[in-house]
Amino acid sequence: MKIYNTMTRKKEDFSPITAGKIKMYTCGQTVYNDIHMGNARFYVVFDAIRRYLNWRGYDVNFVQNFTDIDDKIIAKATEENCTTEEIAERYISHTLEDLAALNCVPATTNPRATEEIAEIISLVSTLIEKNFAYENNGTVYYDVTKFENYGKLSKKKIEDLEAGARVEVEAGKRNPSDFVLWKPAKPTEPKWNSPWGDGRPGWHIECSAMAKKYLGDEIDIHGGAEDLIFPHHENEIAQTEAVTGRDFARTWMHCGILTTDHKKMSKSRGNFFTLREMAEKFPHDVIRFYLISGHYRMPMEFNDSVLTAAAQGLQRIKTCHTNLLHAIDAAQSGAADFSEAEAFEKSFTQAMDDDFNTADAITAIFEMVKYTNTTIADQTAHSREFLNGLREMLEKLCGILGISLAAETPAADSLNNAEIEALISARQEARAAKNFAESDRIRDELLNMGIVLEDTPNGVRWRRA
Repeated sequence: MKIYNTMTRKKEDFSPITAGKIKMYTCGQTVYNDIHMGNARFYVVFDAIRRYLNWRGYDVNFVQNFTDIDDKIIAKATEENCTTEEIAERYISHTLEDLAALNCVPATTNPRATEEIAEIISLVSTLIEKNFAYENNGTVYYDVTKFENYGKLSKKKIEDLEAGARVEVEAGKRNPSDFVLWKPAKPTEPKWNSPWGDGRPGWHIECSAMAKKYLGDEIDIHGGAEDLIFPHHENEIAQTEAVTGRDFARTWMHCGILTTDHKKMSKSRGNFFTLREMAEKFPHDVIRFYLISGHYRMPMEFNDSVLTAAAQGLQRIKTCHTNLLHAIDAAQSGAADFSEAEAFEKSFTQAMDDDFNTADAITAIFEMVKYTNTTIADQTAHSREFLNGLREMLEKLCGILGISLAAETPAADSLNNAEIEALISARQEARAAKNFAESDRIRDELLNMGIVLEDTPNGVRWRRA
């Protein structure tokens, strides 16, 4: 298995620190709003990666944090005249609900910054003792000039960063690129006691403290969105490696951005759509399917059209699965030769082993769907065992990616079955009479009532949307 390592800018053979076990950390939400579609892509991508690693036999310890104290959370609490705890609890709850709806497996651990203050203070204290950090009037800064390889992940140089600075050096800083590890709290802000006075942690230090506490000094995979490479992940490396003297992570993975009108989707730009907004228009399984339909490192353009196309693609897979179930019921017992069908699982595995190429893995699933549809339509009888083997393989490959094959939740009954069957019969009569306008009208009428028709080689089937 090969994984593209952001640190080296190349694909590398993957070998975990401990055989059979993987320690994996990804940076989660700053919880001041509902997750937007760019956030959703990150979550779904790393869920699919984790699922595949589990399927390949690895025991994955998956840690994904919540930043529950931050300037934006404080601003939101002030705006709504409530506490930062109330804001954090609301959006952590929403995020967990959203991830469950996207069929993401819960993380092994979801640490929160405010629950790890002791570990954060200990880490900052060690950095000061080792002369990598300094305190000035209650603020503790990391001195980037003391870390020899600062910039090794982003490939940025301190001199270039400082030459490009457009603002005056903050009072109390030794260097323009130094960053905050601990900041004194303002009178109305949440605060914790520390050796440097009451205050709260900077953003970057929390992830170093959490990863070290829950996964140890060195981890196998550290992941996040592409826009976290600098400064967040760069600063995590500087903090952690200054303390441990070891490489923080063997492999750094970064998910490409989601764009709208070819511009990065972000809350700061105001060009984002929350997952909850989009879920009012498209089912969560369609959204998930779209978000893994491209390679995780590549940018993806987001709009209603791409989700409509994803819905059609996912329905092809679901319809194939439904047709397969009907074919199994009608088949006879007999011999089964899977040698031809095994090629699809091989193609799927090759794609995922090549830097988790979910796009090519889904292509392998579609090739299997095409083969299965041809097999079902073939006049030659196929054994129940053979068809059941195809079903198991299709369910397995889709399950690895978290693609749901379940039918959509039925809508409220507006018609009874007899009325539905009567309309379907009327449509069939219109088709037989080549009155296609009437046939289409009836189909649209049923669709508006929440009834979806599927024309199959074995006749018309229907389901409630």
